[in-house]
This record gives sequence, structure tokens and C-alpha cells, in this order.
Amino acid sequence: MKIGAHVSAAGGLHNAPQMAAELGLECFQFFSRPPQGGMAKPITEEDEVKFKEICVKHNFTDYYIHTPYVLNLASDKAEVRHRTASIIRSDLERASQLGATAVMTHLGSASKINDEKLGVKLVIDGLKEVLSGYEGTAQPLIEMSAGAGMVIGDTFEELATIIEGVADDRIGLCFDTAHAFASGYDLRNEETVNETLRWFDDIVGLEKLILSHANDSLVELGSHKDRHEHIGAGQIGLTGFRALISHYKFRNLNLILETPPGDGRTNDIAVLKKLRDELTN
Repeated sequence: MKIGAHVSAAGGLHNAPQMAAELGLECFQFFSRPPQGGMAKPITEEDEVKFKEICVKHNFTDYYIHTPYVLNLASDKAEVRHRTASIIRSDLERASQLGATAVMTHLGSASKINDEKLGVKLVIDGLKEVLSGYEGTAQPLIEMSAGAGMVIGDTFEELATIIEGVADDRIGLCFDTAHAFASGYDLRNEETVNETLRWFDDIVGLEKLILSHANDSLVELGSHKDRHEHIGAGQIGLTGFRALISHYKFRNLNLILETPPGDGRTNDIAVLKKLRDELTN
């Protein structure tokens, strides 16, 4: 298990691993393009070399790209769906160029078509489009959602349906603790963590769990709101995170913080490292 966080690549992609090193991270996540949309700046050979040199210097072997927030594979507009698929595919290619481990993406919302089952079908079709002919090294990960409105991917059953529908072994899952909690999956103590992950294994399969976003939840269980809080300061609490980190599956997962930057996140990094290191001491 490596402890990481989302870091900024503002001013150049090489700034992401540099910031990660300054924060004392062991892995990291970043955007390779504007998170609110817009054209991606091409990755030049110079960009690639500089990025990789800093990763080597600081012994970073695991790092991840997050796709922009504005994507929607379940849109009512075909143009939006195809553009979304194109951006995800582009980020997979960019990640492969940089040697990134994986790319995680949100799936989108079926609110405009007002039909979640159709939304799931459109997502499956979109992911197939993304992966058609893809030969890169970065693994595609779908991120569990908090389920606000008709956002796709908030239940284990829906995630399983999507993974089975795409029928591509390369697809994995990023488990966001705050999103799962907001979707009604209790993570507050050892008993509920074990029950939730046993349920996940029965429905999706723990082998599909590749990465976790480690975020406490500002909102209550089952609220269906995406509100991240610092580790131990939210509804999941330290007891919940200790139970998660102790779980046999999580011991082999990297954790990426997406809590608010600043002193609070610095403390989050230290807290997660301490919880992890308690297991080996």
C-alpha cells in the first residue's frame, strides 16, 4: 500500500511529481488536461522526458491520471457521448506515454434522458468505443459515484452490469470511500467494512478493485451527495479508515487522497501513513 494524493500539474506536467515529492507522497494522481474541459496541450518529447526524470528521481512508479469532470457517457446527445469517449481514450494514450499506471473516469449522468437503464447501456457502449483498438499500457478504471440524481455507477449492481457489459478484462474499479458511503455502503467500523467488501466481492469481485480514493465524508450515510472531508473529521471516521486499511484487499491497494489541499491534507497524509504503518509494527 502506497499513500498518495491528487496534485496539480499547473505550469507543466512535471510539476505533478515534483509537488508529490514535496508533500512526501508515495504515489499521486493528476489531470493531464484542464479538469473543466477544453483542449489538451500535446505532450511533447521534452514534456515526457522531464516528467519521467522527476518520477525516477523520487522513485515514483505508481501514478494516475483523472479524466476531466465534464464528461458524460450517458448524455442524451450523441455528440457529447462520442466526445466523452474520445477524451477518455486520449487520456489513456497520454497516460501510456507518461508511463502512468491507470486512468480513472466518472461515467456521467442519465438525468437528461431520465432513464437510468438506458444510461447504463449508453455507458457500456461508450466504454466499448473507448477501448476499441486501444493497445496502451495504462489501465482504464471506472470510479464509483455518490449517486446524486441519476449519476451512473453508484451501486455495486450497476458497476457489475457495466463491467460485464463491456466484457473487457482491462476494466477495473476505483473505490472512492466518500462516494461509497454517500451511496449507502457503511464503512464506519470493522464489521460494516467487512460486510460491505464481502458484498462487493459477491456482486462485482474484489479482483476488479484496483485503486481507492481515500476521502472521509462530510455528509451522512446514504445522502447521495459528493462532499469530501479530511480523514477522521467526517462521518466515516478514524475507526472506519483503520478497518479499511486493515482489510486484506486494501492492504494491497494504493490510496489517493482527494481532500481539500493545505494543512489539512498534509495531516491526512500523515494519518494514513500512521494507520498503515501500525499494521506492520
